[in-house]
Amino acid sequence: MKLTAQGLAAHKPPVKADYILHDEQIKGFGLRVRGDRRTWIFQYSIGTGKAKITRRIKIGDYPALPPAKARAEAEDLHAKVHTHGDPAAEKRKNRVEAGNTFEKLAQSYLEFQRAELRRNSLRELRRHLEVNAKPLHALPLTQIDRDVIARRLDAVAKASGSVTSNRTRATLSAMYAWGMREGRAAENPVLHTNKRNEKSRDRVLSDAELCTIWRALGNDDYGDIIRLLILTAQRANEIAGLSWPEIDFERGVISLPGSRVKNGRAHEIPLARTTRAILQARPRTEDRTLLFGLREGRPYNGWHVSKIRLDRKIAEATGAPLEAWVVHDIRRSVAKRMADIGIAPHIIESLLNHVSGHKGGIAGIYNRALYSAEKAQALSRWDEHISALVESRPAKVTALRA
Repeated sequence: MKLTAQGLAAHKPPVKADYILHDEQIKGFGLRVRGDRRTWIFQYSIGTGKAKITRRIKIGDYPALPPAKARAEAEDLHAKVHTHGDPAAEKRKNRVEAGNTFEKLAQSYLEFQRAELRRNSLRELRRHLEVNAKPLHALPLTQIDRDVIARRLDAVAKASGSVTSNRTRATLSAMYAWGMREGRAAENPVLHTNKRNEKSRDRVLSDAELCTIWRALGNDDYGDIIRLLILTAQRANEIAGLSWPEIDFERGVISLPGSRVKNGRAHEIPLARTTRAILQARPRTEDRTLLFGLREGRPYNGWHVSKIRLDRKIAEATGAPLEAWVVHDIRRSVAKRMADIGIAPHIIESLLNHVSGHKGGIAGIYNRALYSAEKAQALSRWDEHISALVESRPAKVTALRA
């Protein structure tokens, strides 16, 4: 019989509960009946003689897939077989390729590196693969070519600078090289993409620019993180990864363990008035230790999209975009502005957790108590300076230079 709507309507089912209705026009096309379930199938053979193999493909369920559409798909399959194709093998290959995504390769690579790298180095790899390369996560590896990688690196460069783009590029290339050796990737699409020229950034945000950024921030994770960066001059990942056990309101400090800072040295940041207020206002629940981020165990990672939104909001509020800047510029800018209001260089170095003659070795041990008091005083002065800017009032501290 011809498997059409009319043909099926006239069909009288036999007594047996499991049988196949074959179409009289399209060879291999049929409707399999199993009790109340009806499934469109296409059956074909490849090879000859003893090497002959019979394969069957499910097209869809009836009546969800109507006869006309099932026939059209069966005709396409018949044409592929007629030209020596193997639709079942192609379907399996496509299913495997669709499941072999960038995200799965990245997670496997990070798992491999977990035992090979120090915690800080592993954190950088995660930032490159889970944050900077996040738009690639859902793509099958077969869809990621040199053009896709180049465009992603260009977006990273525009959002975070050439250095970050180049470091991300190096991580991607290393991951693909590992994937090829593991048989997980067929090629390295990072090869022959452009490496950007690097130069030391010297962008220093003015007081007015810091104030503009502050006023444009929302009351969300990103807003609180950027405000804390302006108030403390710490590294972005140190603030974004803050956990409640690191905050001691009674002593008035944030205590970062050596495993969480770049130079491996434990670091204490005194809590000035506004910093304390921001932290105390953060929602706190028993099942979360991290202050920021959507998932427990994963620090905040919405940098790229949030930065774009912030820049757009600034442009709308002021009538013009801010001169190109990246989040890390805040740390450099705060250090410069602290010096402008008379905070001593060695105290600024201590606040930044830079190791110098003052902090290194025995000198650092003898000066630790003194630095703790001076750091608290310095951050209090800086807090007042920022508050005055944001509130458009005269500061109670005197700036040495405008």
